[in-house]
Amino acid sequence: MVAIGAVGAAAVTIGVSGGFDRSENLPAPTAAGSSAGTVSFDSSDAGDCLQWTPTDDPDTDRQDLAEVSCAEPHRFEVARTVNLATFPVAEFATGSPYPDASRFAALRDEHCVAAVQDYTGGRFDPTGRYSVGLMFPSQAGWANGERSIRCGIQQTGATSALQEMVGRVADQDQSTVWDAGTCVGVESGVPTDPVDCGTAHAFEVVSVVDLGAQFPGGLPSVDDQDRYLEPTCTQAAEAYLGGPDVLRDKTLTLFWDNVDASSWMAGSRRVSCSVGKEVESGGFAAIVGSAKGDITIDGVAPVPPPPVPDGRSLPTPLPGAAPLPGA
Repeated sequence: MVAIGAVGAAAVTIGVSGGFDRSENLPAPTAAGSSAGTVSFDSSDAGDCLQWTPTDDPDTDRQDLAEVSCAEPHRFEVARTVNLATFPVAEFATGSPYPDASRFAALRDEHCVAAVQDYTGGRFDPTGRYSVGLMFPSQAGWANGERSIRCGIQQTGATSALQEMVGRVADQDQSTVWDAGTCVGVESGVPTDPVDCGTAHAFEVVSVVDLGAQFPGGLPSVDDQDRYLEPTCTQAAEAYLGGPDVLRDKTLTLFWDNVDASSWMAGSRRVSCSVGKEVESGGFAAIVGSAKGDITIDGVAPVPPPPVPDGRSLPTPLPGAAPLPGA
């Protein structure tokens, strides 16, 4: 007994994308004259990957910013350097006031979206796990005349902290998926970042499916995706949970994502099959414990629905349908 497809997938897509702050996460290195961070920031260019150790102190954060191999963990991949001093406007002239966060966000939108698409050869997934980012001088660096900004790619979690990445973005599938067994946290009904399954979470990933293997040609329609994913995710959930009745007995819902045209064109092919509990008011209930074992839903142990009497059957829910009672 499962409720599947579009309803659950839409909730996850909206929740995850909305939870990721893609607007104001603009990392600014601390400009301290001879620091490694300043040297690396000033000399970095397209194709460079930058790493640093985050701290809670804004005066010391990114002091150790340095260029590393993109094959190593890093937090920013540079797509283009833009020297604002070349623009003949007073806003960027010597002695001009330091821009606020909203202005830097606007500069990112003006310069970096196109820069990232050019840098990746059009293979940037706008709804994938990565986002367009901007690195800019600190206030001290601006006062000293630094006007170069770096457009690039970053991975931002719901907590606004930049996550570590490995490998060049254009060379990999950018789908927003997590490994099977990953639990994604929940806050006010909205999915957040991966957490320990022993803490409150919105859903648990049971499988990752590569649609490219089933659809080697063009983008399959949502209906074609659902027709393939329904039995595939159901089989994966039963294997992961240990039986065909576990999902029903724990009153959980099985759902998955769909790949849209922009993601497919960027090379994204993977989707997650997950189990969780949607609530009537929208969003997700808070589950504690792995679905493989004992769980609570909003603090209460689930009560299995009554068994279906012999000789009766219930219809299989259609893609996008609301969950059947007890599903």
